[in-house]
Amino acid sequence: MKVLVIGSGAREHALCHSLSLDPDVTALHCAPGNAGIAEVAQLHPVDALDGAAVAELAAGLGAELVVVGPEAPLVAGVADAVREAGIPVFGPSKEAAQLEGSKAFAKDVMAAAGVPTARSYVCTTAEEVAEALDAFGAPYVVKDDGLAAGKGVVVTEDADQATAHAAGCERVVIEEFLDGPEVSLFAITDGETVVPLQPAQDFKRALDGDEGPNTGGMGAYSPLPWADPKLVEEVLETVLQPTVDELRRRGTPFSGLLFAGLAITGRGVRVIEFNARFGDPETQVVLARLKTPLAGVLLAAANGTLADLAPLRWSEDAAVTVVVASHNYPGTPRTGDPITGLAEVAAEDAPHAYVLHAGTRRDGDAVVSAGGRVLSVTAVGGDLSEARERAYRAVGRIGLDGSQHRTDIAAKAAREAAAARA
Repeated sequence: MKVLVIGSGAREHALCHSLSLDPDVTALHCAPGNAGIAEVAQLHPVDALDGAAVAELAAGLGAELVVVGPEAPLVAGVADAVREAGIPVFGPSKEAAQLEGSKAFAKDVMAAAGVPTARSYVCTTAEEVAEALDAFGAPYVVKDDGLAAGKGVVVTEDADQATAHAAGCERVVIEEFLDGPEVSLFAITDGETVVPLQPAQDFKRALDGDEGPNTGGMGAYSPLPWADPKLVEEVLETVLQPTVDELRRRGTPFSGLLFAGLAITGRGVRVIEFNARFGDPETQVVLARLKTPLAGVLLAAANGTLADLAPLRWSEDAAVTVVVASHNYPGTPRTGDPITGLAEVAAEDAPHAYVLHAGTRRDGDAVVSAGGRVLSVTAVGGDLSEARERAYRAVGRIGLDGSQHRTDIAAKAAREAAAARA
């Protein structure tokens, strides 16, 4: 199978890494890709938001499966253009991708499907914002209705900060605060059958102890030793399947990756948000644990044959990923700084630890930073403690001037799991 992956981040590198290990994949292409992806796939320049250009590239390559990684191309309708060209594509239509493209649309779908979520108001005026903030009280949760690259949500005790964030958005969703730990659960679907993956937890705040500003994600781990063993089954029955069924009922079937961001509250599981694609950095740890070859699973979703697929096989190992971010992230990042230590990680830490590139590019013989989140250092181990140790050992080999990373990814879960074993 010839596969083309669209995108240029660590999520796409994780997808390409898994696909490169799949014996059924005979040729792997990525557009536009990055410096790390170039080691496992042939790169091609393309405007990822231009559906006609992506479809033309896929046809020219003879691609038998196109995997659209990021949310912006999906919301722009790139998957539709590839489908219309007669090429199987993993990713929802423009209409179905509104599940991520519009928080208000997602709330409407959840209400119709009976999916448990936070109470909310959709606001377009300053008066509506003030009323909604007053109705719910602190902590305030204010979400930009549109795409915001994982940084459109403000959770704050400060009413002025909440009001200011709302004022910078055309339309916002203001909702009640959900207490309890957060879980990310991915599911692959062909619009009817829903196949959940293993849950993960990510770390949104920039600094240790969940301090600092919201980011696109500073690390993740899987599995979740503290989670109820029945969590995945419960979410499949109460969230994922009803949502897919409702979208099909509306005539906008959702085919691709449905990502549910969940809060495990004192009143049960509640949906925080839906995404229409693999999440970053959770993909890095979930795919690190998937033993079933990836290409056939994605193709079954694209072709509507998921019901015929054998149950997915998973490693018992744990996986941890630590994001190395550039100076000043999540503000305007500094770019163009050389990255060192990548060869040392490959020589000393593989195959248990490896580096997935996010914001990188080639500059002559050097690899330099080209974005806010630069690398996802991913490791597997017999338990979370071993996976953490391997990940941070690899992080320690990497040099990037002014870079930052959290030192506490999966630390609490690893401690609790070790205490439970003792």
